[in-house]
Amino acid sequence: QGTASLLKDSISFTDVSASGLYEGHDLLRRGFTSVKNELLPSHPLELTEKNFQLNQDKTNFATLRNIQGIHAPLKLQMEFRAVKQVQRLPFLHSSNMAMDILRGNDECIGFEDILNDPSQSEVMGEPHMMMEHKLGLL
Repeated sequence: QGTASLLKDSISFTDVSASGLYEGHDLLRRGFTSVKNELLPSHPLELTEKNFQLNQDKTNFATLRNIQGIHAPLKLQMEFRAVKQVQRLPFLHSSNMAMDILRGNDECIGFEDILNDPSQSEVMGEPHMMMEHKLGLL
Protein backbone atom coordinates (compact mmCIF):
# COMPACT_ATOMS: atom_id res chain seq x y z
CA GLN A 1 0.00 0.00 0.00
CA GLY A 2 2.75 2.49 0.95
CA THR A 3 4.80 1.77 -2.17
CA ALA A 4 1.78 2.20 -4.42
CA SER A 5 0.96 5.60 -2.93
CA LEU A 6 4.59 6.71 -3.36
CA LEU A 7 4.52 5.58 -6.97
CA LYS A 8 1.23 7.35 -7.58
CA ASP A 9 2.54 10.61 -6.10
CA SER A 10 5.97 10.56 -7.69
CA ILE A 11 5.19 9.72 -11.33
CA SER A 12 2.78 11.88 -13.27
CA PHE A 13 0.70 9.95 -15.77
CA THR A 14 1.25 12.56 -18.47
CA ASP A 15 5.02 11.96 -18.22
CA VAL A 16 4.60 8.36 -19.36
CA SER A 17 4.81 8.00 -23.11
CA ALA A 18 5.65 5.37 -25.68
CA SER A 19 9.34 6.29 -25.52
CA GLY A 20 9.57 5.86 -21.76
CA LEU A 21 9.64 7.80 -18.52
CA TYR A 22 12.85 9.72 -19.17
CA GLU A 23 12.10 11.13 -22.58
CA GLY A 24 13.67 14.50 -23.39
CA HIS A 25 11.81 17.58 -24.60
CA ASP A 26 10.54 16.99 -28.15
CA LEU A 27 11.27 20.15 -30.13
CA LEU A 28 9.40 19.03 -33.23
CA ARG A 29 6.11 18.54 -31.37
CA ARG A 30 6.29 21.13 -28.61
CA GLY A 31 8.69 23.78 -29.92
CA PHE A 32 11.15 25.76 -27.86
CA THR A 33 10.42 26.22 -24.18
CA SER A 34 10.11 29.72 -22.82
CA VAL A 35 8.70 31.03 -19.55
CA LYS A 36 7.36 34.13 -21.33
CA ASN A 37 5.27 31.99 -23.69
CA GLU A 38 3.67 30.23 -20.73
CA LEU A 39 2.74 33.49 -19.00
CA LEU A 40 1.56 35.77 -21.80
CA PRO A 41 -0.23 35.08 -25.07
CA SER A 42 2.03 35.54 -28.07
CA HIS A 43 -0.62 37.40 -30.07
CA PRO A 44 -3.55 39.63 -29.03
CA LEU A 45 -6.05 37.37 -30.81
CA GLU A 46 -4.78 34.18 -29.15
CA LEU A 47 -7.13 34.45 -26.17
CA THR A 48 -10.19 35.02 -28.35
CA GLU A 49 -9.23 32.04 -30.50
CA LYS A 50 -8.85 29.82 -27.44
CA ASN A 51 -12.29 30.87 -26.18
CA PHE A 52 -13.97 30.92 -29.59
CA GLN A 53 -16.27 27.94 -28.98
CA LEU A 54 -17.27 29.20 -25.53
CA ASN A 55 -18.06 32.68 -26.89
CA GLN A 56 -20.01 31.19 -29.79
CA ASP A 57 -22.04 29.00 -27.40
CA LYS A 58 -22.84 32.00 -25.20
CA THR A 59 -23.99 34.01 -28.21
CA ASN A 60 -26.12 31.12 -29.50
CA PHE A 61 -27.70 30.59 -26.07
CA ALA A 62 -28.50 34.30 -25.73
CA THR A 63 -30.08 34.39 -29.20
CA LEU A 64 -32.02 31.20 -28.52
CA ARG A 65 -33.28 32.61 -25.23
CA ASN A 66 -34.47 35.83 -26.90
CA ILE A 67 -36.27 33.95 -29.65
CA GLN A 68 -37.76 30.89 -27.92
CA GLY A 69 -37.55 31.61 -24.19
CA ILE A 70 -35.51 30.27 -21.29
CA HIS A 71 -36.45 26.62 -21.83
CA ALA A 72 -34.61 26.23 -25.15
CA PRO A 73 -31.04 27.05 -23.96
CA LEU A 74 -31.60 25.07 -20.75
CA LYS A 75 -32.66 22.00 -22.73
CA LEU A 76 -29.67 22.37 -25.05
CA GLN A 77 -27.27 22.71 -22.09
CA MET A 78 -28.71 19.54 -20.53
CA GLU A 79 -28.14 17.73 -23.82
CA PHE A 80 -24.53 19.02 -23.92
CA ARG A 81 -23.92 17.66 -20.41
CA ALA A 82 -25.44 14.29 -21.29
CA VAL A 83 -23.26 14.01 -24.41
CA LYS A 84 -20.09 14.96 -22.48
CA GLN A 85 -20.70 12.18 -19.93
CA VAL A 86 -20.73 9.44 -22.57
CA GLN A 87 -17.12 8.60 -23.37
CA ARG A 88 -15.05 5.90 -24.95
CA LEU A 89 -12.29 4.09 -23.15
CA PRO A 90 -9.41 6.50 -22.37
CA PHE A 91 -6.99 4.92 -24.85
CA LEU A 92 -9.40 5.19 -27.81
CA HIS A 93 -9.80 8.37 -29.82
CA SER A 94 -13.32 9.81 -29.82
CA SER A 95 -14.61 12.11 -32.54
CA ASN A 96 -17.48 13.41 -30.33
CA MET A 97 -19.88 13.21 -33.24
CA ALA A 98 -22.91 13.78 -30.99
CA MET A 99 -21.42 17.08 -29.75
CA ASP A 100 -20.75 18.16 -33.33
CA ILE A 101 -24.37 17.42 -34.23
CA LEU A 102 -25.68 19.44 -31.28
CA ARG A 103 -23.48 22.41 -32.16
CA GLY A 104 -24.28 22.17 -35.88
CA ASN A 105 -20.67 21.44 -36.88
CA ASP A 106 -21.42 18.06 -38.44
CA GLU A 107 -21.70 19.52 -41.94
CA CYS A 108 -18.64 21.80 -41.67
CA ILE A 109 -15.16 20.75 -42.74
CA GLY A 110 -12.52 22.23 -40.46
CA PHE A 111 -8.82 21.99 -39.77
CA GLU A 112 -9.24 19.08 -37.35
CA ASP A 113 -11.18 17.08 -39.96
CA ILE A 114 -8.23 17.07 -42.36
CA LEU A 115 -5.12 17.35 -40.19
CA ASN A 116 -6.62 16.21 -36.86
CA ASP A 117 -6.27 18.02 -33.57
CA PRO A 118 -2.58 18.89 -33.02
CA SER A 119 -2.92 18.48 -29.26
CA GLN A 120 -3.68 14.78 -29.67
CA SER A 121 -0.76 12.49 -30.21
CA GLU A 122 -0.88 9.61 -32.65
CA VAL A 123 0.74 7.34 -30.10
CA MET A 124 -1.80 5.15 -28.34
CA GLY A 125 -1.01 4.53 -24.69
CA GLU A 126 -1.07 1.22 -22.90
CA PRO A 127 -4.77 0.34 -22.35
CA HIS A 128 -4.39 -1.37 -18.98
CA MET A 129 -2.31 1.42 -17.49
CA MET A 130 -4.67 4.13 -18.75
CA MET A 131 -7.75 2.37 -17.35
CA GLU A 132 -6.05 1.84 -13.98
CA HIS A 133 -5.15 5.53 -13.89
CA LYS A 134 -8.71 6.57 -14.73
CA LEU A 135 -10.12 4.31 -12.01
CA GLY A 136 -7.56 5.58 -9.49
CA LEU A 137 -5.80 2.23 -9.07
CA LEU A 138 -2.41 3.40 -10.32
